Amino acid sequence: MRTKLTKLFKEFFDSEQSSGIVLILCTIVAIGVTNSSLGHRFLEFWHLKIGIETETIFLKQSIEHWINDGLMAIFFLLIGLEIERELYQGELSDLKNASLPILAAIGGMGMPALFHFLFNAGTATQRGIGIPMATDIAFALGVLALLGNKVPVSLKVFLTALAIIDDLGAIIIIAIFYVGDFSFVNLMLALGMFSGLLILNRLGVKRLVFYFIPGIFMWYFMLQSGVHATLTGVLLAFAIPFGDGSETSPSYRLQHILHKPVAFLIMPIFALANTGIVLDGQWMDGLGTPNSLGILAGLLLGKPLGIFLFSFAAVKAGISKLSDDVSWKHILGASFLGGIGFTMSIFITLLAFSDPNLIQGSKIAILLGSLLAGITGFLILNRNSSPPPVNQTD
Repeated sequence: MRTKLTKLFKEFFDSEQSSGIVLILCTIVAIGVTNSSLGHRFLEFWHLKIGIETETIFLKQSIEHWINDGLMAIFFLLIGLEIERELYQGELSDLKNASLPILAAIGGMGMPALFHFLFNAGTATQRGIGIPMATDIAFALGVLALLGNKVPVSLKVFLTALAIIDDLGAIIIIAIFYVGDFSFVNLMLALGMFSGLLILNRLGVKRLVFYFIPGIFMWYFMLQSGVHATLTGVLLAFAIPFGDGSETSPSYRLQHILHKPVAFLIMPIFALANTGIVLDGQWMDGLGTPNSLGILAGLLLGKPLGIFLFSFAAVKAGISKLSDDVSWKHILGASFLGGIGFTMSIFITLLAFSDPNLIQGSKIAILLGSLLAGITGFLILNRNSSPPPVNQTD
C-alpha cells in the first residue's frame, strides 16, 4: 500500500523539516551568546518592555512576552489549519488510518505525564506534568530529513499526524490547566467574537481580512481573560472557511502563506528568545531535581514507551494496521523521535512556572531529553531503513 502525499502536506513537511535544522542552529546561538560576554545584554534585550499603556488598554509587555503570546498565536493558527486539513482530507479523515496515530499519540501523552507525576506527585512542581507530553513537529521532521529517502513515506505521515494530535492535546491541556487570573467577562467577549466568525463562515464570507480584524480583537479579549492568548490562533483556524480544500479555499491559501514565515521567522525567534540558558558551574545540579528527572524520564522513556506500546496494542487488537513499508523497528525509531519536546515543552514550562531557576532547570532537562531521544531515534531508523528502489518515488 503506497501513501500519497498532497501538495500542501509536502509544503508543510518540507517547511517543518527545514525549520527543525534552523531551530537547532538558533538554540546553539542563543546558548552560546548567553554564556559569552554579551550574555547579560542578550537576556536584557528580551525583557525590554514595549507597547501601549493607557487607563483602558494595557498592552505594554516585554519583547519575550510579545513573542510568546503574540507571534506564537500565529504558530498556533498554522497548527490549527493543519489539524483542520488532516481532519477533512488528510490522514485523520479516515478512521481506520487515523486510529494508529491517534492511539499512539494518546499513549505518547499519557505515559510521559505518568512518569513526571511519579517524580513530582504532591509537590509544587506537579504543575509541570504537561511539559514532557508534546512532540515538536519541526525537530522531529528535521531528524527524519537527515535520513533522506531511507525513511518510508508512510512513516513520515504517521509521525506528522502523531505530532499534530500531540499539539492538539497540548492545546487542550493549556486551555484547561494553565489559566492565569481568570476573567469570565473577557472570555465571553472572546467567545462572542469567535461565534461571530463562525457566522461569517456560514454566510460564505471568504475574504481573509474579515476574519483577521475580529481575530485581533478576539486575541486581545482572550489575553485579558487569563486563558492563554495563543489559543486564539486555533479558534481562528477553525473559523476560516475550509470549503473543498482546494487551492482556492481561504484555509488552503492562508496555510500556504504561513508555512515559511512560521518555519523561518517565528519559530527561530521563539528559540532565540527562550533558549538562552546560563550554564554556570552548577548547572548539572538542576538535573537531579524531581521536576527535571520527571521531564527527562517523560521524554526519553515515557514518550517512546507510550507511543510504541499503544501502537502495538492497536495493531494486535485489529483496531489499526501498519502500512506495508513500515516495520515495528520503524515505529520504535519514530517513538523515540516523539520524545523531542522542545518548542511546546518550553512553551508549557513558561506557563507552568514563574521561578527563574525552575524554568532554567526545566529547559536544560527539555534540551537534554530531546537531544538524547532524537539521537536514539535517528540511530534506530538509520540502522533499520534503506533507500527505496530507484524507480520508486513519493
